[in-house]
Amino acid sequence: MKRELEYFFAALRFFTRLPVPAWVGHTQDQLNHAARYFSLIGILIGGIGAGVTELAALALPLGVAVLLGMAATILATGAFHEDGFADSCDGFGGGWDKAQVLAIMKDSRVGSYATLGVGLMLLTKWNALTELDAALGPPFLALALVAGHAVSRLASTVLIFFLDYVRDDDSSKSKPLAQRMAPGELAVAALFGLLPCLLLPLADVLTALAAVLLATLLAARYFVRRIGGYTGDCLGATQQVGELAFYLGLLCSFG
Repeated sequence: MKRELEYFFAALRFFTRLPVPAWVGHTQDQLNHAARYFSLIGILIGGIGAGVTELAALALPLGVAVLLGMAATILATGAFHEDGFADSCDGFGGGWDKAQVLAIMKDSRVGSYATLGVGLMLLTKWNALTELDAALGPPFLALALVAGHAVSRLASTVLIFFLDYVRDDDSSKSKPLAQRMAPGELAVAALFGLLPCLLLPLADVLTALAAVLLATLLAARYFVRRIGGYTGDCLGATQQVGELAFYLGLLCSFG
């Protein structure tokens, strides 16, 4: 049990900016097994976003409350996944071959593809969440937020399990995730990733899950075709696209 707690807190440290107890320590083995709790981190981050949204909605218009909830999740993760999405937009948008794509993604500067991509993605996510409140009502909006964050992180975990990590430099911030996951570890991630979905209407959540699955398959196919596998930025991009796909899938079901 203590070892599993260490793995969880290692995931919490790696994927968020939330505090971790000092007794946990910091070892390579912990990081190598942290991905199994990626979806559980999603439940936590989604819960933060849902809580801030619901509290803000008590005194502010819904649109502002949703925006504050989104800002809370970005603060909690340090824009970890949004940064990966931005780098992916620049890399795949501006690179012609694998070497160029990887070089651009490594560049800390932000290009036009990243600026436009992140702006459109956040705007679409905000609009989808405000529409979900009208379709589902406040209690289900909070549940949708938690489920969307959990499922989208499961989508990223699936890439770790099935695809090859394509960077070979030790300076990569996502190098610890390059370790192949065991089937049991993927099962743990799937458990936490799908658990919040049980709280949503079955027919609607199945449509949303189908949208996430389609987005994940298309992303995996694209990454393999362009660079032969995934990078840490690809995982961040998949999480962002998967989260948005989940919300859009729910909207399609209610539409």
